[in-house]
Amino acid sequence: MNLSKREFVQMLGAGAVAGIGLGRYGSADAAAGLDSMYALPRFGNVSMLHMTDCHAQLKPLYFREPGVNIGVGNMRGKVPHLVGEHLLKAAGVPPGTRMAHALTYLDFDKAAQRYGKVGGFAHLATLVKQLKASRPGALLLDGGDTWQGSATSLWTQAQDMVDACKLLGVDVMTGHWEFTYGMERVKQIIEKDFAGHIEFVAQNVKTADFGDPVFKPYVMREINGVPCVIVGQAFPYTPIANPRYMVADWTFGIQDDNLQRVVDEARGKGAQVVVVLSHNGMDVDLKMASRVTGIDAILGGHTHDGTPMPTLVSNAGGKTIVVNGGSNGKFLGVIDFDVKGKKVSDFRYRLLPVFSDLIPADKDMDALITRIRAPYEAKLSETLAHTDGTLYRRGNFNGTGDQLLLDALMEVQDAPIAFSPGFRWGTSLLPGQPITREWLMDMTATTYSYATVTQMTGETLKTVLEDVCDNLFNPDPYYQQGGDMVRVGGLQYTCDPTASMGQRIQDMRLGGKPIEAGRSYKVAGWAPVSEEARTAGNKPVWEVIEPWLKSRKVISTRRLDEPVLKNIAPNPGLS
Repeated sequence: MNLSKREFVQMLGAGAVAGIGLGRYGSADAAAGLDSMYALPRFGNVSMLHMTDCHAQLKPLYFREPGVNIGVGNMRGKVPHLVGEHLLKAAGVPPGTRMAHALTYLDFDKAAQRYGKVGGFAHLATLVKQLKASRPGALLLDGGDTWQGSATSLWTQAQDMVDACKLLGVDVMTGHWEFTYGMERVKQIIEKDFAGHIEFVAQNVKTADFGDPVFKPYVMREINGVPCVIVGQAFPYTPIANPRYMVADWTFGIQDDNLQRVVDEARGKGAQVVVVLSHNGMDVDLKMASRVTGIDAILGGHTHDGTPMPTLVSNAGGKTIVVNGGSNGKFLGVIDFDVKGKKVSDFRYRLLPVFSDLIPADKDMDALITRIRAPYEAKLSETLAHTDGTLYRRGNFNGTGDQLLLDALMEVQDAPIAFSPGFRWGTSLLPGQPITREWLMDMTATTYSYATVTQMTGETLKTVLEDVCDNLFNPDPYYQQGGDMVRVGGLQYTCDPTASMGQRIQDMRLGGKPIEAGRSYKVAGWAPVSEEARTAGNKPVWEVIEPWLKSRKVISTRRLDEPVLKNIAPNPGLS
């Protein structure tokens, strides 16, 4: 696709980026909100809707965006590494509006109380139906991380999400956390449940023995007479970030060269629009867009970045649009292409926040969700404690929700240090809300959430922190594996994100005393990726933390264990 800078600026326009004055709808009822805020004028002749990283959240929820999303090197100060006022300024979004609340952590508690919950499949279904009705032939694309992240998804082996996505009208999907249900379960769903309904695509997943494609690399669909191709890009680091034994017969990777061959093949078959449905993470998508030609747009996920404006990346063949669709069902992306002369001549993009108080619940989806949850409702809704402060997960280094897990693990496991994975999924709670079993599962539900206690030397502690830190802050996006920094309880340290590999972690201390390289330390943790862990007989982490919550009844505001940062401020990715 080729657009001049002047054309790009004209295409954006203040209204397009700012969300058409979302602050006006602060007191609108559901019917008025649907008719006005979400009534996007149709543009062009090809439309696609994009959702990603819903993490099995079927019901409306609260979700606090990060206050720390640091960009280093060439990514400093660029989308997606902008938070708070910096993001609002770049996007032209007025502070204090609904869109400002959707995109940032600013005044989260007050704004959440004012604007209510976001997401929910019943509300999303209504919005999808309206947009598809106004855009004949529009496809709904699911970027993955859909089957994991809730108790019901874990307990039903993702059947709840499979049924909900079929009813929602998903057309094409790729994956990541889906693979943690194991190869057989993934194939069973695709071959049986999805057959005739949803296409699962991933050009970068091959068999380990002969290198054959495991899934279709792409699908071609005709939209209003225009041949369109959607190429799948599954999370390339699945066997590293998650247990390898769950996908033992498959290989992954970015696979630029193969992607270029797939795109060229699609163009050779007459595709006039080529879109990559990606689960790379946005930094990886931006680099990939600069290397692979012939892609009109990359609709991305994995890093949970909600990007209200597109980034146009130049490459040898023209320009590629790159966007990311947020997480937890709180956004729906809408991209409209104007295809003329067998190529994309122009486009429009909107990232719509899904406010459940503005969108009526779809009756069929609401009924399905009620049926899905009915056998588990009493168990899910049981109150374990109440929280005095806001509980959230997102942020490069820690969140109050993870701090709660760390504090519980250190006390229950009698360990001076605790690690919690840098997962980006997990819902938020407002002060005074009950901490239910459902919330605890929202924060911990994986197929390998075993609680562990390990002896680690000081040298090993530093190695672990350095490895994860490099995954987050390596200046080459192709060496970033997504996720945030491992959360650390009890241990104090200094972090320099700008330093070279192996030099970012300094001044490690426990109780004010320096960590000794050769000394052994007791460390509590959870979600080990080793194959041995699944037969070690350890309890699921929620069984360890639940009694701790019940014994306290009220959880005080958590004090975050965060590193001292060096050589990074000021940075527009730092609140």
